[in-house]
Amino acid sequence: MSRRSPSSTVVSGMVVPAHWTPEQALAVAECLQAMREALWLLYGPQMQQAWREQVMPTGSPPEFDPDAPF
Repeated sequence: MSRRSPSSTVVSGMVVPAHWTPEQALAVAECLQAMREALWLLYGPQMQQAWREQVMPTGSPPEFDPDAPF
């Protein structure tokens, strides 16, 4: 079992330092937002397609049986 430093916490599966100042956290958030915007400008349609492929089922839909209960 790995040990995690008490100066960090796991949020949404990511290790986030808990010792940053609010200014440091804001700087990282602003950097991530700028990166998000740049990625969207370059890859927006491809990212949308990749997302669709992740959430849409592949293959044909199941057979419809009007007599099947809900």
